[in-house]
Parts: sequence; structure tokens; C-alpha cells
Amino acid sequence: MSRTVPDRRDPQPPARRGDGVAGGIRHAAYGALMGAADTVPGVSGGTVAFVCGIYPRLIDALRDGARALGHVAKGRFRQGWTELRGVDWALLVPLLAGIIVAIFSLASVMERGLEEHPVRLSGLFLGLVVGSVVVSVRQIRRPDRLGWLLVVAVALALFLVLGLRSETTGETGDPTSVPTWAYPAAAAVAICAMILPGISGAFILVMLGMYGPVLGAVNERDLLRLGIFAIGAVLGLGAFSRLLGALMDRYHDRVVAVMIGLMLGSVRVLWPWPGGTDTTTLAVPRDDVVVPVVLGVIGFVAVVVLARIANLREEPVPHPG
Repeated sequence: MSRTVPDRRDPQPPARRGDGVAGGIRHAAYGALMGAADTVPGVSGGTVAFVCGIYPRLIDALRDGARALGHVAKGRFRQGWTELRGVDWALLVPLLAGIIVAIFSLASVMERGLEEHPVRLSGLFLGLVVGSVVVSVRQIRRPDRLGWLLVVAVALALFLVLGLRSETTGETGDPTSVPTWAYPAAAAVAICAMILPGISGAFILVMLGMYGPVLGAVNERDLLRLGIFAIGAVLGLGAFSRLLGALMDRYHDRVVAVMIGLMLGSVRVLWPWPGGTDTTTLAVPRDDVVVPVVLGVIGFVAVVVLARIANLREEPVPHPG
């Protein structure tokens, strides 16, 4: 007996529970959380998407968009238009709007908060990531020894890599202090980290020496450099999302294990003491301890509750087969 296989390129994607006005508002809120996370070195917007239950759907939407842009780039405009109609715009449009609003609204606030209360904010971020790890473990369908070995190996590798540089944020910087071509190049690399749970796109910018100039461009509303940065991000995201989507389809549990390892490894940056996310140096808790711990617990509980609510509302994107 033959079985009908859904066509992922159908220009009219199946209706999903939660879309519409209420779904759009919820997705915009998720985007705002992702944007807020991506402004902080050590916290990943991909972690937020994963915890909110929209990660598989987001990767599929990005992959569909990349396929459409690929047709357009090759001059296949009709095919490209057909593919664009099938992109999950009900998710992407409000999500992107929330991300943009959060980044422009919170860049200066986050910068000031990290300067004035680095240890306390790091406690909150640490709780958010630990909660994300707990939620992510539940996403593994068939736990096995190889999966746990991947978690440990990836966590250890990232922990050591992050320690190669003691400072993370550096100075705000002047947007004109680096050549213009550096913006799209840095964006193409950093955007890949931004959609991976555990890897902070902001920290990748720090490693590349671009965090200060990019944050300065956001605060100064330098539309030229931000536009060039966005072009690089789109190109990098298009290429990486297709690869990541294919891996999620074929090796779901292995990919999730790697993501959990990345989140655990990021604790190197998020550990509050001695200087919060400003440094990867580790120290025993002292002085300001109670408030960071309380904020960490609040962050942990918030993630677990948010994940529970998201699981009740979101439907996974159907896959072929």
C-alpha cells in the first residue's frame, strides 16, 4: 500500500495551532527574548528558541527561505517565488520583529547593566542556561552512551576554548575602527552561533574583535554598517540553516546532545564570580552571593515553566516520511 508523503515545498504550508493574532504575539515575544539573549556574550538566542519549542520549526523555515533565495540567485525566479510562498512567514515575521525591537531597545540597557551589576546578571543568565539544559535533556528521544559521551566531550571542548581569552566584552568601540568588509564577514560567522543553543553569537563577535564596533553601530543607529552586517547574516544563516536542518532530520538525538554540551560549556562565561560575563576567569563565590543565587533560581524556574507552556501550545513541523 502506498503512503502519501507530505511535500515540504508545498506553497501552502499546513495550518499550525497557535498561529493568528495570538500566535503572532507569542512569537514576537519569543523573538524579543532571543534578541535580548543575543546582546549578551555567553547567552544564545538559539537556546531561547529551543526552550520555547519553536526550534525545529525555525530551522525548517530558515532552510525553506534559503532554498528560495538559492533559486532566485540562480535566476529561477518562478521557482524562487513558489518557494517563498511556502516559507513559514507566520513564524519568521513576528519573530524577526521581536528580535530587532529587543536588540535596539536593550543594547544600551544591557551594556549598562553588565557594567553596573555584572555578577548579579550573570547569576540570572546562569540559571537560564541550566534550566535550558534540563529542558533540552528531555528532547533526546533515545538516550544512549554515545549521546552522553558527546555531551561531555563537546562541553569540555567549549569550556577549554572559551578559556583561551580571559576578557569577553571589551570596550564599546567605534563603528569606524574596523574596515567595512569586516561587518558582513563577522556576521556570517556569528549568526551561525546565534541559532545554536549554547554558543553566543555576541561572544563570537568578541573573539573576532567585532563586539565593540557592532554594539557601537547599534547604539549610534549606523544604518549603513548595520545593513551590511545584516546582509552577511542572511547569507551565513542561509547556508548554515540548510546544513543544520538536514542534520536535525537525520541525527536528531546526536545534534541535541551536541547542543546540550555547548550549553554546559558556556558556563565558563556565565559563572558569576569574579566578574560576571566580563571574564572567563573562574573563582569561588564570595561577597555578592545571595542575590545572584536567587536570580539564578528565578531564571531556572522561568525557563522550565516557559518550556512547559510552550510545549502545550506549539506543534512540531511535520517532516517527510
